[in-house]
Amino acid sequence: MTIRLPAALSAALVAFLATAALTLGPWAGAARAHEGHDHSEAAAAPGVEAPRGTSSTDALELVAVARDGRLTVFLDRADTNEPVADATITGETPAGQATAVAAPDGSYRLDAPWSATPGAYDVLFTVTVGGRADLFPVDIDVPAPPAPAVEPAPWHAGLAVAHDFGAHLRSADPMPFLVGGAGFVLGILATVLMRARRGVAAVALLVLAAGLLFAPSAFAHGDDDHDAPTPMAAAGAQDLARRLPDGSVFVPKPTQRVLTLRTLVTASGVLARTTELPGRIIADPNGSGVVQSSVGGRLSPPESGLFPRLGSPVRKGEVLAFVTPPVQAVDVSDMRQRQGELDQQIAIVARRVERYRKLSPGGAVSQVQIDDADAELKGLVDRRKALDGVRSQPEALAAPVSGVVAEANAVAGQMASPGAMVFKIVDPARLWVEALSFDALASTADATARLADGRRLELAYRGAGLADRAQAVPIQFAVRDAPPELRTGQFVTVLAATDTQQTGLALPRLSVVRGGNGQTLVYEHVAPERFAPREVQVEPLDAARVRVVSGLKPGQRIVTQGSELLNQIR
Repeated sequence: MTIRLPAALSAALVAFLATAALTLGPWAGAARAHEGHDHSEAAAAPGVEAPRGTSSTDALELVAVARDGRLTVFLDRADTNEPVADATITGETPAGQATAVAAPDGSYRLDAPWSATPGAYDVLFTVTVGGRADLFPVDIDVPAPPAPAVEPAPWHAGLAVAHDFGAHLRSADPMPFLVGGAGFVLGILATVLMRARRGVAAVALLVLAAGLLFAPSAFAHGDDDHDAPTPMAAAGAQDLARRLPDGSVFVPKPTQRVLTLRTLVTASGVLARTTELPGRIIADPNGSGVVQSSVGGRLSPPESGLFPRLGSPVRKGEVLAFVTPPVQAVDVSDMRQRQGELDQQIAIVARRVERYRKLSPGGAVSQVQIDDADAELKGLVDRRKALDGVRSQPEALAAPVSGVVAEANAVAGQMASPGAMVFKIVDPARLWVEALSFDALASTADATARLADGRRLELAYRGAGLADRAQAVPIQFAVRDAPPELRTGQFVTVLAATDTQQTGLALPRLSVVRGGNGQTLVYEHVAPERFAPREVQVEPLDAARVRVVSGLKPGQRIVTQGSELLNQIR
């Protein structure tokens, strides 16, 4: 079923719809740009660094950054990337000569109001370090602010029309109302034309012509400020470390100072091939000792009343415990019988000595007889005292060396067996490492050891055994400057040199990191603020260094400190 409308009504309907579309069009555009939406595509772009310029010599690198009408100058050593804080820097700028002032963070700053104006500028810096002056020409390009861009309408823009409708009615812009009035007039005109037997197409053309006449001014809603600075302009003032599309990493100089990035220049040299050996920490035989009881007995604490605890320091000769030997019933009977015999002999000899002394003045007894009797009496008394001491005097257990108590097995009242270890004393400053070698090592060569947490120990060769132990030769090393955290029995990995020599590049172990797919990487300092990953193959050289088998050549600057942090930048 087809419904036919009168011609006049059809023309009026067409005019109304076209006018409504033109009238609501500005509000739809305003809804797309309502508060809370970003008009600039550049705001989503990666961070753009501030205008900067770089220059370098064989010894130094200089980076100048322009921000807020001021130049910040960073000066580092080219080989190690260490900041230079004792330099004198002057610059020939477009505004004349200026002297940089040292900042607390190790940088240098000078006023540069000209850097706030877009343009290309040439600045010549004169740097004096240690009496040597170098020239650093720097080109700084200050770009103009980017032009704003209009964001396409999102799919939900139409939902915001109703929200902004009331606000636009209250606005002072009369253009939408003029368009509405023009539509009303066009509707009347369309009715007249239809009565004059004109076609509906003529009405549509009139409405479209009126819309094109008023639409440009209607879309220019006055609430939006298109000349305001875009978020890109604000983002340009920030220097953020980021990974570039080619895989390299851009790291501004301030971030390099925070991460403490350090480098070295690779050089080829003759290196000794090393081998890894299993080892463990042992006590120095001349710096340790055990406390044992020679006879069995009951333990008792020293005069202080307390046994020394684990880790407590002791001195050589200090009494650590007492051992009271037990006396059996048979032994007690024998001792009492022996005591009685000694008491009887002492009494007889004492009467003899007394009689000799009485007869001595008359010459009946010589002085020699008197002296022999006195000596016999003294010996009997000493034997009697010694017999009493066996039952009452305990054995004192003293420390054989100075150090700390490493092991303690003493409990008050405990019965100690003869030869049982009661205490073990170790000097923590005198520790050794014993390793088992299956290869022929360089004789009397020092080595290094690596702990489980990556710490490094310097070892000095002390000797090797002649007898095999489980098809291996025991080798002993002394630990130089042993840290206090070491413990006897702790396992380590010993890296000892062999007699084989080889040529290669040596790098610290901290330089090597793992990439996203597990490959071995190092970072090369290719520019003052750019680092590029390099895939390498390495093998252990010692506890702190590795040998680069492939992937590098001499003369490259490789990051040796902070590479793990650098690898986390995305």
